Amino acid sequence: MPCIWKHRGEGAAPPASATAMAEELEVSPLIVEILWNRGLTDVADMDRFLSPLLRHMANPAEIPGLTEAAETLARGLAEGRKLAVWGDYDVDGITATAVVKEFFAMRGIEVMHHLPNRMEEGYGMNVPWVERLHEQGADMLLTVDCGISDLEPVARARELGMVVVVSDHHLPGETLPSAHAVCDPRLKDGGPCDDLAGVGVAFMLMVALNRLLPGDPVDVRPLLDLVALGTIADIVRLTGQNRILVKNGLLLIKEAKRPGMAALKVVSDYERQAELGAGQIGFHLAPRINAAGRMGDPEKALRLLLSKDFDSAMPIAEELNAINMERRRQEQEIADEAFAQAEAMRSQAGLVLHADHWHPGIIGIVASRVVEKYYRPTLLLCAAESSGLLKGSGRSIPEFNLHEGLVSLAELFEGFGGHAQAAGVSLKPGNLGEFRERFNAKVIEALGPKPLTPTLKLDHELPFSSIDNTLLKELELLQPYGMGNPEPVFATRPVRVAEHALFGREREHVKLVLEDQETGTKLPGKAWRMADTLTSVVRGRTMRFAFTPKIDRYMGIPKIDLRIKDWIF
Repeated sequence: MPCIWKHRGEGAAPPASATAMAEELEVSPLIVEILWNRGLTDVADMDRFLSPLLRHMANPAEIPGLTEAAETLARGLAEGRKLAVWGDYDVDGITATAVVKEFFAMRGIEVMHHLPNRMEEGYGMNVPWVERLHEQGADMLLTVDCGISDLEPVARARELGMVVVVSDHHLPGETLPSAHAVCDPRLKDGGPCDDLAGVGVAFMLMVALNRLLPGDPVDVRPLLDLVALGTIADIVRLTGQNRILVKNGLLLIKEAKRPGMAALKVVSDYERQAELGAGQIGFHLAPRINAAGRMGDPEKALRLLLSKDFDSAMPIAEELNAINMERRRQEQEIADEAFAQAEAMRSQAGLVLHADHWHPGIIGIVASRVVEKYYRPTLLLCAAESSGLLKGSGRSIPEFNLHEGLVSLAELFEGFGGHAQAAGVSLKPGNLGEFRERFNAKVIEALGPKPLTPTLKLDHELPFSSIDNTLLKELELLQPYGMGNPEPVFATRPVRVAEHALFGREREHVKLVLEDQETGTKLPGKAWRMADTLTSVVRGRTMRFAFTPKIDRYMGIPKIDLRIKDWIF
């Protein structure tokens, strides 16, 4: 949908010394301006951002509870206890489990694990599987990417005589689980590791444990590809500690020495040693790992990541690819139905959409697509067959805190949780109508009755004559892009649309050729999924476009290509 354009640096122009800063950093003044507008005002901070080295990582001890957690695990292993790791069914939880299992394998220690089946168990720990792990011989339990709110299962594990260590990154409740140690950066505000994903916390815990176990420490750097994959997939801020972990992990993903990672790249239509950015991993690699958990069985994804050779990894990757294709098919079916409902509710400021048959593992993705299209807080609900309840997943816009909005409706729910931009709920079917009305009223109370227009933040106006390979290589220094470090977006001067064509399986994408009328320079551009709004009537017109410049390597020939974000007449 059309956006309001704003310059990212409004009211904060870079200083007169920007040119000198650029010379010291050996980059162009444009890069300094981009960094300045993102809050980096010191050359040392800019240098650390452009070169995020592992030596800049925080001490693991700065994570609340981590030292005690590492010591508890080391003590339990010294006592001869059998460890089981409990993960989660999403990419963060699967990669965190893989990090722990591979670390202990490096140390010659075999550990058990459990990844819950989303359809049968839901998120987090549960008592029956705690008891089953105990029956199978586990007498020490480590959680990764979960556990901070699992009071009853942790208490049951303690009753059974298990040593329990909780490592998580989610917000803690008023009461902490009765574990022997609880490690979570969110236990204290303002620490350097606040934004770590679950896999980042697990990695830091293994770094600390590595120093406590007998024998020489092992090299944990080969685990960083798993850390990068899970961190990118969990959509945490890619700044600070996460930037260091992901930047270094991307180098390993490029090398693809891990057989499972190589196979994952191949089924995602990349060369085995292709250099991938965070966006490519988030949109192509991560969904194939996520699909296993969304559709029911995360074990397949874990087996892929821990495969010992390419020949055994490839069949698993192909199976995950097929699962992901089925997930995408169902996603499109649900999206078509959800869009139809949203069209009928255009007068609503907050959308609550429902169909019993929608897949509970997919509704969150579709909620994001509805928010992208209609720019209003949205929840999708479906039937949870085992409980007779409705299960919902919601996404929001920056102007509305979804979790706070749901807190005020808590009496309607059997359960809910989440944060400002994403949340989950469960409620009785009889409460659906009241929930829909009151949620809409809550959004109107916060934002007003008129739907908001999204804001697109621009980094700079950029003439075509300035776009060359040197600039594109400099922009690569700003990678990885993600939350907290968005991809730079530039504005054209008025340009003429010289060519307009549709492409894609359903001709849903637009290909343009834009001409800078001052210099005569022509550049191609693509607008993805915009065929409905960027129609052929623009051919020959003079317009301005918001875009990100890219290197298009299609057919093996690198060319400059503009990724169109928005346009104005």
